[in-house]
Amino acid sequence: MISVFDIDGVLADASHRQHFLQSRPKDWQAFFSAVGADAPIERGIALARQAQSTGAVVLVSGRPESTRAETAAWMARHGVEHDRLVLRADGDFRSAAVAKAELVSAVATPEEVADLWDDDET
Repeated sequence: MISVFDIDGVLADASHRQHFLQSRPKDWQAFFSAVGADAPIERGIALARQAQSTGAVVLVSGRPESTRAETAAWMARHGVEHDRLVLRADGDFRSAAVAKAELVSAVATPEEVADLWDDDET
């Protein structure tokens, strides 16, 4: 079985970056450039560690592929073990809900997903 975890809002606290999205146009480059400074969300990380002990952990995020190295480094610093890290393609500007749904379906069938943790109900 597979446990799927979103990153921002579940494992990593992105609140310090939100001000980049309050301007028009939104400054997505600055928003994603600051992912390395996110504080860990201990409850989410504990859930991921627990899931790791019982099956595969897949991280699926609306973060663009260009953040892969910094995202992987952040996971290592905070002890978030995972089997796979799936990020949206650079230049994919669809809503996070649409992009992540597609990414999850490419990783596993609904029957294979034991848990899905995301802070966005959609």
